[in-house]
Amino acid sequence: MKIAVDAMGGDYAPTEVVKGVELARDAYPDLEFLLYGQAEKVTPLLTDTTRITVMPAPEVITMEDEPVRAIRRKKQSSIVLAATAVREGEADAFLSAGNSGAVLAAGLLIVGRIKGIDRPGLTTTLPVLQKPDQSSFVMLDVGANADTKPFNVVQYAVMGQYYAQSIMNVKNPRVGLLNNGTEADKGDQNHRAIHDALAGMDSINFVGNVESRDLLSGVADVVVTDGFTGNATLKAIEGTALSMLKLIKGEIMSGGLGGKLGAAMLKPVFKNVRSAMDYSQYGGAVLLGLKAPVVKTHGSSKAGTIKNTIAQIHELLETHSAEQLVSYFDQHTDEMAALKESLK
Repeated sequence: MKIAVDAMGGDYAPTEVVKGVELARDAYPDLEFLLYGQAEKVTPLLTDTTRITVMPAPEVITMEDEPVRAIRRKKQSSIVLAATAVREGEADAFLSAGNSGAVLAAGLLIVGRIKGIDRPGLTTTLPVLQKPDQSSFVMLDVGANADTKPFNVVQYAVMGQYYAQSIMNVKNPRVGLLNNGTEADKGDQNHRAIHDALAGMDSINFVGNVESRDLLSGVADVVVTDGFTGNATLKAIEGTALSMLKLIKGEIMSGGLGGKLGAAMLKPVFKNVRSAMDYSQYGGAVLLGLKAPVVKTHGSSKAGTIKNTIAQIHELLETHSAEQLVSYFDQHTDEMAALKESLK
Protein backbone atom coordinates (compact mmCIF):
# COMPACT_ATOMS: atom_id res chain seq x y z
CA MET A 1 0.00 0.00 0.00
CA LYS A 2 1.33 3.43 -0.98
CA ILE A 3 0.60 6.75 0.69
CA ALA A 4 1.28 10.05 -1.08
CA VAL A 5 2.44 12.59 1.50
CA ASP A 6 2.61 16.37 1.19
CA ALA A 7 6.02 16.89 2.81
CA MET A 8 5.79 20.69 2.65
CA GLY A 9 2.49 21.19 4.48
CA GLY A 10 2.27 22.24 8.13
CA ASP A 11 3.95 24.51 10.65
CA TYR A 12 6.91 22.16 11.14
CA ALA A 13 7.30 20.84 7.60
CA PRO A 14 9.25 19.22 6.19
CA THR A 15 11.25 18.17 9.29
CA GLU A 16 8.44 16.76 11.43
CA VAL A 17 6.61 15.30 8.44
CA VAL A 18 9.69 13.32 7.43
CA LYS A 19 10.28 12.14 11.02
CA GLY A 20 6.66 11.01 11.29
CA VAL A 21 6.82 9.15 8.00
CA GLU A 22 9.98 7.31 9.09
CA LEU A 23 8.31 6.33 12.38
CA ALA A 24 5.31 4.98 10.49
CA ARG A 25 7.50 3.22 7.95
CA ASP A 26 9.22 1.36 10.77
CA ALA A 27 5.89 0.48 12.38
CA TYR A 28 4.09 -0.70 9.22
CA PRO A 29 6.18 -2.92 6.94
CA ASP A 30 3.34 -3.14 4.40
CA LEU A 31 3.38 0.61 3.68
CA GLU A 32 5.37 2.57 1.12
CA PHE A 33 5.57 6.35 0.91
CA LEU A 34 5.82 8.88 -1.89
CA LEU A 35 7.11 12.11 -0.30
CA TYR A 36 6.17 15.11 -2.44
CA GLY A 37 8.18 18.26 -1.80
CA GLN A 38 11.23 20.33 -2.60
CA ALA A 39 13.85 17.60 -2.92
CA GLU A 40 16.75 19.74 -1.73
CA LYS A 41 14.92 20.27 1.59
CA VAL A 42 13.35 16.84 2.03
CA THR A 43 16.09 14.40 1.00
CA PRO A 44 18.74 15.51 3.57
CA LEU A 45 16.24 14.89 6.39
CA LEU A 46 15.86 11.19 5.61
CA THR A 47 17.93 8.84 7.74
CA ASP A 48 16.79 5.75 5.82
CA THR A 49 15.15 5.69 2.38
CA THR A 50 13.72 2.19 2.72
CA ARG A 51 10.20 2.25 1.22
CA ILE A 52 10.34 6.04 0.94
CA THR A 53 10.68 7.81 -2.41
CA VAL A 54 11.15 11.56 -2.67
CA MET A 55 9.04 12.98 -5.50
CA PRO A 56 10.15 16.46 -6.63
CA ALA A 57 7.48 19.15 -6.20
CA PRO A 58 9.10 22.59 -6.61
CA GLU A 59 6.01 24.65 -5.74
CA VAL A 60 4.41 25.07 -2.31
CA ILE A 61 0.83 26.05 -1.51
CA THR A 62 1.03 28.24 1.58
CA MET A 63 -1.57 28.82 4.29
CA GLU A 64 -2.22 32.27 2.79
CA ASP A 65 -3.03 30.99 -0.72
CA GLU A 66 -6.65 30.98 -1.91
CA PRO A 67 -7.37 27.22 -2.11
CA VAL A 68 -9.06 26.68 -5.46
CA ARG A 69 -6.92 29.26 -7.27
CA ALA A 70 -3.76 27.68 -5.83
CA ILE A 71 -4.82 24.18 -6.93
CA ARG A 72 -5.40 25.43 -10.47
CA ARG A 73 -2.28 27.57 -10.76
CA LYS A 74 0.36 25.67 -8.77
CA LYS A 75 0.31 22.45 -10.77
CA GLN A 76 3.78 21.46 -9.52
CA SER A 77 2.94 21.88 -5.84
CA SER A 78 3.25 19.03 -3.34
CA ILE A 79 -0.52 19.02 -2.67
CA VAL A 80 -1.51 18.86 -6.34
CA LEU A 81 1.06 16.23 -7.30
CA ALA A 82 0.27 14.01 -4.28
CA ALA A 83 -3.46 14.14 -5.01
CA THR A 84 -2.78 13.45 -8.69
CA ALA A 85 -0.78 10.35 -7.75
CA VAL A 86 -3.88 8.99 -6.02
CA ARG A 87 -6.11 9.79 -8.98
CA GLU A 88 -3.69 8.08 -11.37
CA GLY A 89 -3.45 4.96 -9.20
CA GLU A 90 0.18 5.53 -8.27
CA ALA A 91 -0.79 5.86 -4.58
CA ASP A 92 -3.70 4.60 -2.49
CA ALA A 93 -4.18 7.56 -0.12
CA PHE A 94 -3.18 11.20 0.35
CA LEU A 95 -1.99 12.89 3.57
CA SER A 96 -1.29 16.55 4.26
CA ALA A 97 -0.90 18.94 7.19
CA GLY A 98 -1.05 21.93 4.87
CA ASN A 99 -3.65 24.47 3.73
CA SER A 100 -7.00 22.92 4.72
CA GLY A 101 -8.96 24.50 1.90
CA ALA A 102 -6.40 23.42 -0.68
CA VAL A 103 -6.40 19.84 0.60
CA LEU A 104 -10.20 19.73 0.43
CA ALA A 105 -10.18 21.27 -3.05
CA ALA A 106 -7.54 18.78 -4.24
CA GLY A 107 -9.62 15.93 -2.85
CA LEU A 108 -12.76 17.09 -4.63
CA LEU A 109 -11.28 18.34 -7.90
CA ILE A 110 -8.45 15.83 -8.38
CA VAL A 111 -9.16 12.63 -6.44
CA GLY A 112 -12.91 12.95 -7.06
CA ARG A 113 -16.04 12.05 -5.14
CA ILE A 114 -17.87 8.73 -5.09
CA LYS A 115 -20.78 8.56 -7.53
CA GLY A 116 -24.01 9.22 -5.66
CA ILE A 117 -22.47 11.37 -2.92
CA ASP A 118 -23.36 15.02 -3.39
CA ARG A 119 -20.89 16.50 -0.92
CA PRO A 120 -18.09 14.68 0.92
CA GLY A 121 -17.87 15.46 4.63
CA LEU A 122 -14.82 16.20 6.76
CA THR A 123 -14.75 13.69 9.59
CA THR A 124 -12.86 13.90 12.88
CA THR A 125 -12.58 11.71 15.97
CA LEU A 126 -13.01 13.29 19.40
CA PRO A 127 -12.54 11.87 22.92
CA VAL A 128 -15.25 10.60 25.23
CA LEU A 129 -14.49 11.31 28.87
CA GLN A 130 -15.02 8.96 31.81
CA LYS A 131 -17.01 6.28 29.99
CA PRO A 132 -15.27 2.89 30.27
CA ASP A 133 -17.00 1.30 27.26
CA GLN A 134 -16.43 4.21 24.84
CA SER A 135 -13.23 6.20 24.30
CA SER A 136 -14.18 8.34 21.29
CA PHE A 137 -16.84 9.37 18.80
CA VAL A 138 -16.93 10.55 15.20
CA MET A 139 -18.31 13.91 14.06
CA LEU A 140 -19.00 15.16 10.53
CA ASP A 141 -19.10 17.52 8.74
CA VAL A 142 -16.55 19.67 10.59
CA GLY A 143 -15.78 22.15 7.87
CA ALA A 144 -15.83 20.84 4.32
CA ASN A 145 -19.15 22.52 3.48
CA ALA A 146 -20.37 25.74 5.08
CA ASP A 147 -23.65 25.57 3.14
CA THR A 148 -25.25 22.17 3.60
CA LYS A 149 -28.61 20.79 2.50
CA PRO A 150 -30.62 18.29 4.60
CA PHE A 151 -29.88 15.47 2.15
CA ASN A 152 -26.13 16.03 2.60
CA VAL A 153 -26.45 15.50 6.37
CA VAL A 154 -28.40 12.28 5.81
CA GLN A 155 -25.55 11.03 3.63
CA TYR A 156 -23.07 12.02 6.35
CA ALA A 157 -24.93 9.63 8.67
CA VAL A 158 -24.41 6.74 6.25
CA MET A 159 -20.72 7.58 5.75
CA GLY A 160 -20.14 8.14 9.47
CA GLN A 161 -21.73 4.80 10.28
CA TYR A 162 -19.36 3.00 7.90
CA TYR A 163 -16.38 4.85 9.36
CA ALA A 164 -17.33 3.94 12.94
CA GLN A 165 -17.80 0.31 11.97
CA SER A 166 -14.59 -0.11 9.98
CA ILE A 167 -12.15 2.14 11.87
CA MET A 168 -13.54 2.22 15.43
CA ASN A 169 -14.89 -1.35 15.34
CA VAL A 170 -18.32 -0.34 16.63
CA LYS A 171 -20.78 -3.04 15.58
CA ASN A 172 -23.97 -0.97 15.58
CA PRO A 173 -22.98 2.72 15.84
CA ARG A 174 -25.44 5.08 17.49
CA VAL A 175 -26.00 8.04 15.18
CA GLY A 176 -27.11 11.39 16.61
CA LEU A 177 -28.09 14.68 14.97
CA LEU A 178 -26.49 17.76 16.57
CA ASN A 179 -29.32 20.11 17.51
CA ASN A 180 -30.34 22.73 20.07
CA GLY A 181 -32.43 20.24 22.05
CA THR A 182 -33.10 16.51 22.27
CA GLU A 183 -36.81 16.61 21.48
CA ALA A 184 -37.82 15.40 18.00
CA ASP A 185 -39.44 18.73 17.08
CA LYS A 186 -36.41 20.88 18.03
CA GLY A 187 -34.48 23.00 15.59
CA ASP A 188 -35.33 24.76 12.37
CA GLN A 189 -37.21 23.29 9.41
CA ASN A 190 -34.08 21.64 7.99
CA HIS A 191 -33.17 19.93 11.25
CA ARG A 192 -36.70 18.58 11.69
CA ALA A 193 -36.59 17.21 8.13
CA ILE A 194 -33.20 15.56 8.72
CA HIS A 195 -34.45 14.07 12.00
CA ASP A 196 -37.51 12.53 10.35
CA ALA A 197 -35.48 11.17 7.42
CA LEU A 198 -32.93 9.48 9.67
CA ALA A 199 -35.64 8.13 11.96
CA GLY A 200 -37.22 6.45 8.95
CA MET A 201 -34.04 4.67 7.78
CA ASP A 202 -33.89 1.06 8.97
CA SER A 203 -30.18 0.86 8.08
CA ILE A 204 -29.26 3.64 10.57
CA ASN A 205 -29.24 3.20 14.35
CA PHE A 206 -30.56 6.71 14.90
CA VAL A 207 -30.76 7.82 18.55
CA GLY A 208 -32.30 11.23 17.82
CA ASN A 209 -31.13 14.76 18.50
CA VAL A 210 -28.08 15.36 20.70
CA GLU A 211 -26.86 18.57 22.32
CA SER A 212 -23.31 19.91 22.13
CA ARG A 213 -22.92 19.85 25.92
CA ASP A 214 -23.33 16.06 25.90
CA LEU A 215 -20.90 15.21 23.09
CA LEU A 216 -17.88 14.39 25.26
CA SER A 217 -20.08 12.23 27.50
CA GLY A 218 -20.52 9.66 24.75
CA VAL A 219 -24.15 10.31 23.85
CA ALA A 220 -23.52 8.87 20.36
CA ASP A 221 -20.85 7.07 18.34
CA VAL A 222 -21.47 9.24 15.27
CA VAL A 223 -22.66 12.85 15.37
CA VAL A 224 -23.78 14.52 12.14
CA THR A 225 -24.28 18.19 11.40
CA ASP A 226 -23.70 20.83 8.73
CA GLY A 227 -20.13 21.98 8.11
CA PHE A 228 -20.60 25.46 9.60
CA THR A 229 -22.02 24.19 12.89
CA GLY A 230 -19.57 21.29 13.05
CA ASN A 231 -16.54 23.51 12.57
CA ALA A 232 -17.77 26.01 15.18
CA THR A 233 -18.48 23.20 17.66
CA LEU A 234 -15.08 21.60 17.11
CA LYS A 235 -13.26 24.90 17.68
CA ALA A 236 -15.35 25.60 20.79
CA ILE A 237 -14.38 22.21 22.24
CA GLU A 238 -10.70 22.74 21.44
CA GLY A 239 -10.72 26.31 22.77
CA THR A 240 -12.48 25.37 26.01
CA ALA A 241 -10.02 22.54 26.68
CA LEU A 242 -7.00 24.81 26.14
CA SER A 243 -8.50 27.62 28.21
CA MET A 244 -9.24 25.32 31.14
CA LEU A 245 -5.70 23.97 31.16
CA LYS A 246 -4.30 27.51 31.08
CA LEU A 247 -6.65 28.58 33.87
CA ILE A 248 -5.61 25.69 36.09
CA LYS A 249 -1.93 26.36 35.42
CA GLY A 250 -2.36 30.06 36.15
CA GLU A 251 -4.12 29.41 39.45
CA ILE A 252 -1.38 26.99 40.50
CA MET A 253 1.41 29.43 39.67
CA SER A 254 -0.30 32.22 41.60
CA GLY A 255 -0.94 30.02 44.63
CA GLY A 256 2.50 30.36 46.17
CA LEU A 257 4.65 27.53 47.46
CA GLY A 258 1.69 25.52 48.74
CA GLY A 259 -0.02 25.60 45.37
CA LYS A 260 3.15 24.51 43.58
CA LEU A 261 3.69 21.65 46.02
CA GLY A 262 0.10 20.54 45.53
CA ALA A 263 0.57 20.73 41.76
CA ALA A 264 3.66 18.55 41.99
CA MET A 265 1.64 15.90 43.81
CA LEU A 266 -1.16 16.12 41.23
CA LYS A 267 1.16 16.09 38.21
CA PRO A 268 0.11 12.56 37.14
CA VAL A 269 -3.52 13.66 37.29
CA PHE A 270 -2.89 16.68 35.07
CA LYS A 271 -0.98 14.48 32.64
CA ASN A 272 -3.94 12.10 32.39
CA VAL A 273 -6.33 15.00 31.78
CA ARG A 274 -4.15 16.42 29.01
CA SER A 275 -3.85 12.97 27.44
CA ALA A 276 -7.62 12.43 27.55
CA MET A 277 -8.25 15.74 25.77
CA ASP A 278 -5.52 15.21 23.16
CA TYR A 279 -7.50 14.59 19.97
CA SER A 280 -4.28 14.27 17.93
CA GLN A 281 -3.88 10.71 19.21
CA TYR A 282 -6.72 9.71 16.88
CA GLY A 283 -5.03 11.03 13.75
CA GLY A 284 -6.38 13.53 11.24
CA ALA A 285 -9.67 14.52 9.66
CA VAL A 286 -10.82 12.26 6.83
CA LEU A 287 -12.68 13.64 3.81
CA LEU A 288 -15.29 10.89 3.54
CA GLY A 289 -17.07 10.40 0.24
CA LEU A 290 -14.03 10.43 -2.06
CA LYS A 291 -12.80 7.59 -4.26
CA ALA A 292 -9.72 7.14 -2.02
CA PRO A 293 -8.71 8.24 1.49
CA VAL A 294 -7.74 11.91 1.75
CA VAL A 295 -6.68 12.89 5.27
CA LYS A 296 -5.93 16.37 6.62
CA THR A 297 -4.01 16.45 9.87
CA HIS A 298 -3.53 19.50 12.09
CA GLY A 299 -1.17 22.20 10.83
CA SER A 300 0.79 22.09 14.08
CA SER A 301 1.33 18.33 13.85
CA LYS A 302 4.69 16.95 14.89
CA ALA A 303 6.18 13.54 14.20
CA GLY A 304 4.01 11.63 16.68
CA THR A 305 0.78 13.00 15.25
CA ILE A 306 1.95 12.33 11.70
CA LYS A 307 2.61 8.72 12.68
CA ASN A 308 -0.83 8.43 14.34
CA THR A 309 -2.47 9.80 11.22
CA ILE A 310 -0.66 7.30 9.03
CA ALA A 311 -1.88 4.54 11.39
CA GLN A 312 -5.39 5.82 10.74
CA ILE A 313 -4.82 5.72 6.97
CA HIS A 314 -3.39 2.21 7.28
CA GLU A 315 -6.67 1.14 8.91
CA LEU A 316 -8.70 2.88 6.19
CA LEU A 317 -6.79 1.02 3.49
CA GLU A 318 -6.85 -2.35 5.24
CA THR A 319 -10.62 -2.22 5.78
CA HIS A 320 -11.33 -0.97 2.23
CA SER A 321 -13.66 1.70 3.63
CA ALA A 322 -13.80 3.71 0.40
CA GLU A 323 -14.71 0.62 -1.60
CA GLN A 324 -17.45 -0.21 0.92
CA LEU A 325 -18.99 3.22 0.46
CA VAL A 326 -18.83 2.89 -3.34
CA SER A 327 -20.66 -0.45 -3.06
CA TYR A 328 -23.29 0.94 -0.68
CA PHE A 329 -24.21 3.92 -2.84
CA ASP A 330 -24.22 1.75 -5.97
CA GLN A 331 -26.72 -0.59 -4.31
CA HIS A 332 -28.92 2.18 -2.87
CA THR A 333 -29.20 4.51 -5.85
CA ASP A 334 -33.00 4.47 -5.91
CA GLU A 335 -33.32 4.90 -2.14
CA MET A 336 -30.94 7.88 -2.15
CA ALA A 337 -32.78 9.46 -5.10
CA ALA A 338 -36.11 9.14 -3.29
CA LEU A 339 -34.66 10.61 -0.11
CA LYS A 340 -33.15 13.51 -2.00
CA GLU A 341 -36.47 14.28 -3.64
CA SER A 342 -38.34 14.12 -0.32
CA LEU A 343 -35.90 16.54 1.32
CA LYS A 344 -36.13 19.26 -1.32
